[in-house]
Amino acid sequence: MGAALCVHGMPVGDVLGLLTGCGVIGAVTTAVAGGGRALLSALASAAVRAAADAEHGVREKGGMP
Repeated sequence: MGAALCVHGMPVGDVLGLLTGCGVIGAVTTAVAGGGRALLSALASAAVRAAADAEHGVREKGGMP
């Protein structure tokens, strides 16, 4: 999905953000369905850190062409 969006002109940073959001939604849905609050908290914090690291890396490099 990310490769197709990139080929059609979407910036890499936006693609990474979108895919991160999709992963977070899936992880949260799985955690809520399983009833694991501790798991939900751990997944949410890991997803936020991953998204922040991905965004920070793109900004440091000046974006992708």
